[in-house]
Amino acid sequence: MSPDTLQLARDVSLADGWLLYLGGTAQSHVDLDDPTHLEFEYARRLGHVVDLMAPEGAPLRALHLGGGALTLPRYLAVTRPGSPQHVVENNEDLVALVVERLPLWPNWPVQVEIADAREALERVPAGTVELLVSDVFAGPRIPAHLTSREFVAAVRRALAGGGTYAANIADSAPLAFARSQLATVRSGFEHVCVFVEPTVLDGRRFGNLVLVASSEPLPVDELARRAAADPFPARVLHGTTLDALVGDAAPIVDETAAPSPLPPPGSFGVPG
Repeated sequence: MSPDTLQLARDVSLADGWLLYLGGTAQSHVDLDDPTHLEFEYARRLGHVVDLMAPEGAPLRALHLGGGALTLPRYLAVTRPGSPQHVVENNEDLVALVVERLPLWPNWPVQVEIADAREALERVPAGTVELLVSDVFAGPRIPAHLTSREFVAAVRRALAGGGTYAANIADSAPLAFARSQLATVRSGFEHVCVFVEPTVLDGRRFGNLVLVASSEPLPVDELARRAAADPFPARVLHGTTLDALVGDAAPIVDETAAPSPLPPPGSFGVPG
């Protein structure tokens, strides 16, 4: 299957659920009847961040790098009504498919821009974003130019004081990419934590990790409680446990940046 092949498939477990595949990799899950339903575990982790970063229901100025099926923008639109959201997605065919087949509700203030994520980020006025989410995959890999210290500096510049950055990444043992990404994010933010499932942490499988960062302290205890109660529980590493994971990993810079590792075949549910 071509890396650019798009496919929408019904989720038979839901009345109006859909799975979006890109190049055979499951990218997004959407329940049109209930946009607050987050099926994928990494999306649940991002939902926990959205829920805890501001008082319940308060709108947030959000920038989403990577659109997919617009799962998290839908969640934010329902749980924090009136949130102005800007979504950047470079795959024009994907945007057209999602808008046609999985349309957003007309009263949601969600703007979708077709552009490169980093180029769009560097155009954002400084200090204007309260929530910045990076969930960008070219097929199954994160592009190299979104993994560097310079990229993280652009994220920090765009965020308002106390704003939150969250990034979805994927890796497996020995977690070299994840460790380098944590080191890179910590080069730009004082407070960092990461959601990671035990099976990923101990090297039993390839999977997602969600990095969270801010210039202000993070609600790590409540994030940990919620992650522990998920259908597939995760740990939230911070402080000394995060230090132990990062070890001697160094931040990545543009000159040495590389895409995230390829997942093993079948890691993210290629449809039959």
